[in-house]
Amino acid sequence: MQKNHKTKLVLFDLDGTLIDTAPDFLISLNNVLSNHSRENVTMEKIRPHISEGSSKLIKLFFEINEEHMSFEQYKNEFLNEYSSNLTKSSRLFDGMETIIEYLNDNGIMFGVVTNKYHEYAEPIINSFPELQTIKILVCPDHVSISKPDPEGILLACSKLKVSPKDAVYLGDHINDLKAGLAAGTDVIGCLYGYSLEEVDINNLKCKSVNSVSEITSNIN
Repeated sequence: MQKNHKTKLVLFDLDGTLIDTAPDFLISLNNVLSNHSRENVTMEKIRPHISEGSSKLIKLFFEINEEHMSFEQYKNEFLNEYSSNLTKSSRLFDGMETIIEYLNDNGIMFGVVTNKYHEYAEPIINSFPELQTIKILVCPDHVSISKPDPEGILLACSKLKVSPKDAVYLGDHINDLKAGLAAGTDVIGCLYGYSLEEVDINNLKCKSVNSVSEITSNIN
């Protein structure tokens, strides 16, 4: 039975919110580390840093900064490796298929606004039949500045002709929450994801969920 929702559009962050991409990040990073005789890392170590991008992973696990002579080489090797592993082990978070069905059944559009570049984001999304009804994908390629700036969220709302007041943005990083709040959407922090903590939720005074199953009850 359909509910009469105020919400017309639900926008997801990608990594750590809609899709668990950590396994493919892990195998890609460890392959590059192994190629340079570096110790492999565990899922526990890499998971909190995935939402911060490839540069952060290289700096952290190669223990170098961006000025290091090999930084760009390692980063390019990682990106090439990741391109080959994009859809090997990534999966929808448990319960997300049910959320997508709920949105579809209630006439609520959904999309993705991510800081992941389009060449990586689109193949991942396209690999999931459950996401075939997605209405929009906004990546850094499409905006002048990425999250925490609200430009991407505002662009998605504008293209779909939905007021930000009638949209929800879900994310697992503090920059996601800041972007949603700045855009004027309702915001839901996903504590089941990679890097968000209770202190972030408390500081920004926004909604949060500990599991995917809690999302629908937080959509107005």
